[in-house]
Amino acid sequence: MSGSRNAKVGLDALLTPENSVLVLIDHQPYQFANLHSHEPTMIVNNVIGLAKTAKAFGVPTILTTVLEERGGYLIKGLQDVFPEQKPINRTFINTWEDRRVVEAVEKTGRKKLIIAALWTEICLAMPVIHALGEGYDVYIVTDASGGVTAEAHDMAVRRMVQAGAVPITWMAVGGEWQRDWAREKTVAGMADLLGQHGGATGVVTAWEWQLLGIHQAK
Repeated sequence: MSGSRNAKVGLDALLTPENSVLVLIDHQPYQFANLHSHEPTMIVNNVIGLAKTAKAFGVPTILTTVLEERGGYLIKGLQDVFPEQKPINRTFINTWEDRRVVEAVEKTGRKKLIIAALWTEICLAMPVIHALGEGYDVYIVTDASGGVTAEAHDMAVRRMVQAGAVPITWMAVGGEWQRDWAREKTVAGMADLLGQHGGATGVVTAWEWQLLGIHQAK
């Protein structure tokens, strides 16, 4: 990628379903057991919401685990979004050192790499910094990732931003993919996802649908 291009500004800095690839790393029971930067149920909600959003927009999504025979399988709600996909089970702590993951990303031909992981300070920071060095525009989904302490999470985010990563939240990712409410093909799915995982936004969406006489999807 050209060093003269500023990937952080302008229309090209925004995500689209056509330029994005999502990698979800190590949302496993062992990792959740020592998650203290966030309320764990929030991370569960957010990463499942992010995965469902990627599926709704047709964004390639790669699932990966580390030592799943000891750390556990992916949480069920996340695996259920992609029931046919077997996560790439690694021994490398740094996901980007596993050629299977890198090749899966390369196969998509996309350079805007969106990553969420447990834990932020290790399993997110390492591949993010590595992939940045290989020319990817990397977006870190901070509210679908978490660390062993709030400080560990925050320091890792600062380190990744300093290295060139772009912090973003899961609903912001969906907003950039939707971009225009006139894109009717994905509006209903987006609204339904907000109803399921959007917290107060979902409650308000359901209220608005009630006022408009629209039946919410089950």
